[in-house]
Amino acid sequence: MALKVTPLSDSALKAAKPKDKPYKLADGEGLYLEIMPTGSKLWRLKYRHLGKENRLAFGSYPEVTLVQARKKRIEARQLLSEGKDPSHERKSTRRAQKVEGLTFETLAREWFTYNEPRWADSTTLKAKLYLENDLIPGIGSRLLKSVTRPDLVELVRKIEARGALNAAGKIRQWLHQIFRYGLAKGVVESNPATDLNVVAAPSKAPRHHPHVTMSELPELLAKCESANINKLTRCAIRLLVLTAVRPGELRTAPWVEFDLDAATWTIPKERMKARRPHAVPLPKQAVELLRQLQTITGKYPLVFVGQQNPDRPMSENTINKALRVMGYENRQTGHGFRHLLSTELNGRGYNKDWIERQLAHGDSDGIRDTYNHANYLEQRRGMMQSWADSIEALCAGANTVSIRSATK
Repeated sequence: MALKVTPLSDSALKAAKPKDKPYKLADGEGLYLEIMPTGSKLWRLKYRHLGKENRLAFGSYPEVTLVQARKKRIEARQLLSEGKDPSHERKSTRRAQKVEGLTFETLAREWFTYNEPRWADSTTLKAKLYLENDLIPGIGSRLLKSVTRPDLVELVRKIEARGALNAAGKIRQWLHQIFRYGLAKGVVESNPATDLNVVAAPSKAPRHHPHVTMSELPELLAKCESANINKLTRCAIRLLVLTAVRPGELRTAPWVEFDLDAATWTIPKERMKARRPHAVPLPKQAVELLRQLQTITGKYPLVFVGQQNPDRPMSENTINKALRVMGYENRQTGHGFRHLLSTELNGRGYNKDWIERQLAHGDSDGIRDTYNHANYLEQRRGMMQSWADSIEALCAGANTVSIRSATK
């Protein structure tokens, strides 16, 4: 038979003094006040659920009065009579309250922080730009529970309306990923961003990166030499011709990636679109250009430093703007030099795998790409030297500037 406990009184609670060790004053039905050596007085409820003894804290006395503590005891024992664990129910309530006030911006920034270490630098930059410029200004302050599919459709429609269809497509993907992340975290019950592509604006015809023909290349290089553009920009254009790397990989390249004695540029996976390291063989003409550049920017970490701030890379638009100045708008882009090389070298009968690895493309056969780790560096070295030599010979035949030149 359980001992009968005399209920506590406020006078007894106030009179309780601290001792060398914690001690308890019981009020009955598991409720007691624990007096600590520091003088603090804490309400606790001892209970059993599914055969296991647990404790539940109700707060400190006198902030939580005797009457309030007894009310909390009644509520807890009611939950126990329903087969529920009061501690678990409290945690669920607090989690629900936290979710209740969670905004889209909070979830989106947490998603970004989680994914940033897994992304290439270019992906991180684009995601951050779209978050700051479109997603957060659009729905960032909205409570997650209030965001509906029509809200997201309206947001994407605004982006499509300004003609940014590629951006709209990427934002649809990111919205889907953000809410999937929220599902995994347990802060949303459904994903309102599914199937947004069903109501996407019709895509425009595929945009091909324009490029000149091989026979027109000498004239382009001659105009590059005489145009009123920065010397670093001139060198960047020539190196794109000689290496066929992506413009973003070139303009953000640090000097530490280059081994000019070995004539090899090794780009780490973090900077590559395919997230695998890429070795770029450098023909002698490219090495000569880079040695010229070392006298200009060798004291900085980056090869192509920004004109206003040497700690930042050349602007993303610099190369294409220079090509427009040279008269090649809609005829040649920085990325288009990759298409020129691919067209020419495939036409000359070079091994397709060599060309695709030079362009850092994956194999269209996903399984084959997974197992084909060969980078064909030495084969590509010979191929790219022949490529550079053929350009130099073509320029000499046209009586134009050498591909090695960067004199201004």
